[in-house]
Amino acid sequence: MHLSQVLRASPVLLLALAACHGKGETLRADHGWVRLAAVPGRPAAAYLTLHGGAEPARLLAVESAQAGSSELHQSMAMKGGVMSMQRLDGVDLPAGGELKFAPGGYHVMLFGVNPQVKPGSRVGLTVRFAKGPPLTLDAKVVGAGEDAPY
Repeated sequence: MHLSQVLRASPVLLLALAACHGKGETLRADHGWVRLAAVPGRPAAAYLTLHGGAEPARLLAVESAQAGSSELHQSMAMKGGVMSMQRLDGVDLPAGGELKFAPGGYHVMLFGVNPQVKPGSRVGLTVRFAKGPPLTLDAKVVGAGEDAPY
């Protein structure tokens, strides 16, 4: 069977392939959530998943209007029963790749979180890259002892 015959016979397949192709080329962020600190006034942690676009990207910051400041961090090895963290100036996202910010790995420390932010609410996150416009997403807020929503 010739390729043109296959394509005429499978318009649904063609639409599915087009949808998958377009989705993979867009730099995007999803699954945003924030875990509040167990002790009021301590930093909260934000997590999300980044999906690379057609070109590599360099993540510079994840910010929230509900926090005074933020820092990118990576959890490191345990030392004396305590997980250590390293502050990062940025994180590279490969073209078409995926980068998960999750407990025990990459995360965003949110300092000076507005005391009005409570479990069950939502906060906006702004994701900034070295090039291109920022991305925004709505993040679920959970309490210190609650399960991750994603």
